[in-house]
Amino acid sequence: MMMEVSEHPERIAIVGASAAGLSAAETLRREGFRGGLTLIGSETLPPYKRPPLSKQVLSGDWSEERTHLRKEEELKALEAEWRLGVSASSLDRDNRRIVLNDGSTVNYDGLIVATGVAPRRLDTSEDLDGVHLLRTMNDARRMRDQFVAGRHLVVVGAGFLGCEVAAVARRIGMEVSLVDPLSAPMIRQLGSTVAREVDSLHAQHGTRIYAGVGVASLHGNGERLSEVRLTDGTVLQADLALVAIGSTPNVDWLRNTGLSLSNGVDCDAYCRAAPDIVAAGDVASWEHPLFKRRVRLEHQTNALEQGAAAAQALLGLAVEPFAPIPYFWSDQYNAKIQVYGMPHEQARTSIVRGEPGSGRFAAAYHLDGRLVAVLTWNMPRETLGLREELRSSLNEQQTVPTAR
Repeated sequence: MMMEVSEHPERIAIVGASAAGLSAAETLRREGFRGGLTLIGSETLPPYKRPPLSKQVLSGDWSEERTHLRKEEELKALEAEWRLGVSASSLDRDNRRIVLNDGSTVNYDGLIVATGVAPRRLDTSEDLDGVHLLRTMNDARRMRDQFVAGRHLVVVGAGFLGCEVAAVARRIGMEVSLVDPLSAPMIRQLGSTVAREVDSLHAQHGTRIYAGVGVASLHGNGERLSEVRLTDGTVLQADLALVAIGSTPNVDWLRNTGLSLSNGVDCDAYCRAAPDIVAAGDVASWEHPLFKRRVRLEHQTNALEQGAAAAQALLGLAVEPFAPIPYFWSDQYNAKIQVYGMPHEQARTSIVRGEPGSGRFAAAYHLDGRLVAVLTWNMPRETLGLREELRSSLNEQQTVPTAR
């Protein structure tokens, strides 16, 4: 059921000035909203693409300017107030006021929460020089300066981010160790069948993989990282380390506001958290009508689509639930992995095109008899066709893509 919305908001605030926030702002203007519009962002940079940080930016293949989502004149055309370099510290819902960490406040009639996520940290010390997180452009800058051929990099966490950074580091001639407590790289995200291929891909390119083991401690020579000790007693030489063990939604500023925050900002199927508050992007959890469960997605494609949907909902223009087919991709060495849908760790995986080991194949994921995701590995022409079969399955509860 759709929540009631405030009629004709005159002042809308968007907390989070990245992909979801920008998409929301553009949608508001495109839908005819001409009231006051404020975008609040913790970084000083204009909105930019985050996926290239772990690939093209880190490798030096792209300039920072190439990551910008819009040109300066396009941002000016929004006629918005940009409050960059500050973050929200609390929310006063009774008075519809956002308190910022510089002591200033922003009033609103409608609020769009697009604050994203923050990277998780290790329990052990991370205050040594050479230990990195990778979420922002500043993070990428600091890490890129230390990417030098011959140096030893330890990547803690073999998910998308960790595997992509490991691939870039090997490409420029660094020694790389990839550490994860699970049995294979990306097994949680892609399942065991595809995870074996990811493992083989990295091993073929000289990455040392330490699966089924965690990090016990980080140690340094003075203030500089020098080694990483694993829980099985192994000691890895390390000139630098990336901690890539997941993320947590940025919702601390929303505590004690009465909003549901069980996994990010909990919304209904229309991205509504409250009558005058919507959420979008990595921070938003909503009831997905096709997958029949609550989901929260950390993908740029979803951020752009959900930013638009949340803005329409805030204006009272949403006529259908937000029900996208999720899409994400990963570039590692010579492999382009594309996924539509939501691979579930308990799903059954079957190969429907090509053969694993050949460098080109496609896989389908079934859960409880339903097709829930499709994946292609270096088969871009097959991807869109499989996406349509997935869409039909989700809408009609068909079970398998057509074999060819």
